Amino acid sequence: MNAPTDISMKTDEVLRVELEHFRAEHRDLDEAIKALEDRATSDRLTIQRLKKKKLTLKDRIALIEDRLTPDIIA
Repeated sequence: MNAPTDISMKTDEVLRVELEHFRAEHRDLDEAIKALEDRATSDRLTIQRLKKKKLTLKDRIALIEDRLTPDIIA
């Protein structure tokens, strides 16, 4: 298992802090990507790397949200 992404050993409080951090980083990446795309001489490779990092963050955010949200049996 990969220790930094293993959320099973973390408390809910730690996960909430990480969640807010990841959401802020996700927003910052979104703004950076938009700024680069608006430039006439944008670096496509840099934009692709930022988009990949943004998707990774989105996956981590979803994973933490799933852990923090209790399962509801209908």
